[in-house]
Amino acid sequence: MAEVTIVKGSYTELLPQIFALLDGEEDLIANLANTVAALHTAFPFLWTGFYLVKGNELVLGPFQGPVACTRIAFGKGVCGTAWKEKRTQLVPDVDLFPGHIACSSLSKSEIVVPVMVNETVVAVLDIDSQALAAFGETDAEALEILCKKLASIWPQ
Repeated sequence: MAEVTIVKGSYTELLPQIFALLDGEEDLIANLANTVAALHTAFPFLWTGFYLVKGNELVLGPFQGPVACTRIAFGKGVCGTAWKEKRTQLVPDVDLFPGHIACSSLSKSEIVVPVMVNETVVAVLDIDSQALAAFGETDAEALEILCKKLASIWPQ
């Protein structure tokens, strides 16, 4: 877990805790649920959750926060764009993101990180904040490490 030391602040403590929760557990939903719970408890996010790739859309997975969109098409909104582009989307103001899907009018900024197995996106981690520009490079770096860890234990 040496890679955790490159992140700053709360993530330095949080990521090893999440990795310990994942260690030895084979159930995907249990792992995603605990990951979301740990993130949502550690930070004051509006919404924290996963969307899982099923066919040609993302389907709502484990999350914490207000009711969310259930399905998102490939390439649509921030989540669909992260899936299509296979890269993290860091959105300081969701109102300025073309095609943003407003599941909650309270959301002001968002970060979406793809979970990739063998160069294929299998899920996205989506986090929304009520504050503008709530996410930065430290968040992106730490959450990418987390999603790589999840990818490494993803059921084949």
